[in-house]
Amino acid sequence: MNVIYSSEQFCVLSYPSQQGFELFDKTACSSVYLDGAMAWHFRRSMEQIPEEARDVENVDAFLDEYCRGVCRPIAFH
Repeated sequence: MNVIYSSEQFCVLSYPSQQGFELFDKTACSSVYLDGAMAWHFRRSMEQIPEEARDVENVDAFLDEYCRGVCRPIAFH
């Protein structure tokens, strides 16, 4: 597992051996694990953000839109 992005609102973990990603929305306390076609789509979408636009504001906006509807609440037992 590798942390590939972390801000006040989001964290993105990469699982290279599974070719997957885990997205955490820290403010909503929700997450989603992406593998297969969804992981491929996520990676391609991230790569399409121009290098000069990869600041916290733009990446967080991208992740906020990406996570909407797919992230599930984290339950603590």
